Amino acid sequence: MRAALIHGAGDVRVADVPDPALVEPTDAVVRVVVTCVCGSDLHPYHSKPDAEEGDQIGHEFVGIVEELGEEVAGLSIGDMVVAPFAYADNTCDHCREGLHTSCPNGGFHSGAQAEKIRVPQASGSLVAVPGDVDQSLLPSLLTLTDVYPTGWHAAVKAGVGPGSTVTVIGDGAVGLLAVLSAKQLGAETIVLMGRHKARTDLGREFGATHVVASRGEEGIAEVREITGGEGTHAVLEAVGHMPAYEQALGVVRPGGVISRVGVPQYEEAPVGFGSLFGHNITLTGGPAPVRAYVEQLLPAVLDGTVEPGRVFDRVIGLDEVPEGYRAMDDRESLKVMVDPTR
Repeated sequence: MRAALIHGAGDVRVADVPDPALVEPTDAVVRVVVTCVCGSDLHPYHSKPDAEEGDQIGHEFVGIVEELGEEVAGLSIGDMVVAPFAYADNTCDHCREGLHTSCPNGGFHSGAQAEKIRVPQASGSLVAVPGDVDQSLLPSLLTLTDVYPTGWHAAVKAGVGPGSTVTVIGDGAVGLLAVLSAKQLGAETIVLMGRHKARTDLGREFGATHVVASRGEEGIAEVREITGGEGTHAVLEAVGHMPAYEQALGVVRPGGVISRVGVPQYEEAPVGFGSLFGHNITLTGGPAPVRAYVEQLLPAVLDGTVEPGRVFDRVIGLDEVPEGYRAMDDRESLKVMVDPTR
């Protein structure tokens, strides 16, 4: 089969690789219908050491079940499935508590930018989509594998609810869907910090009440002005770099919450008296346990009440994946969807 492999920083290629096969009785093999490039894929795209062999990449996909291990229950050959980016057994204590990303039998997909993929812990991970699926819903279904539940996770962990004031840092797909999630949860004021007008315009359509394009101290001052000098109850940080964390510190109000879902590209950050402790600020977030949210978010996607798939602004074939990475890295595209049949 054909698959995308990353060989080093800026070096993504598409090549023939062996077809996936069942390894464990809890596995499934899924034919990929749609997949995509994630903003977090750009981190290895910037930093991966050179490797002659290359590694398969990609963790978001919707597909059709082609093979099932003998211990897989609740799925049938031919089912269309939404696949959370982290697989899990959905039976352990962590999963039952809604923290599937900490499942001792779980892990993270790598290799979804391909024609097929092996899925461990298929029973606990894959969510079958009921009935015949309108093809126009595929982009929104694809967001359920990562970016939509990740934005939702950011808002939930921050305690966003009716009357909340919220700042969202980052106008990528996760940031925009954090705006959508905050709106769905009842936030009253939603400030989107982003600099790309096409993206922030979509953010306004998703529910942002204000847009702040400035960064650093100037951006912090603007958010403070919008909120009467107080800052916001919740800050949803969807970038992962230190300047975004520093902005979060600057715009959160005393007693507020910073919820990080951008994969942090740092190990140390201010958490002491002058940053978090002295103002009773909570720091939370983490990789979204997508499986905990999919069934809650799926009905509104299927009936068209919400359209998170609007974050996709380009569709390419599998052989064009290297160009998709370049376009996202150069900010020419917000999020690139891949159709392996093109």
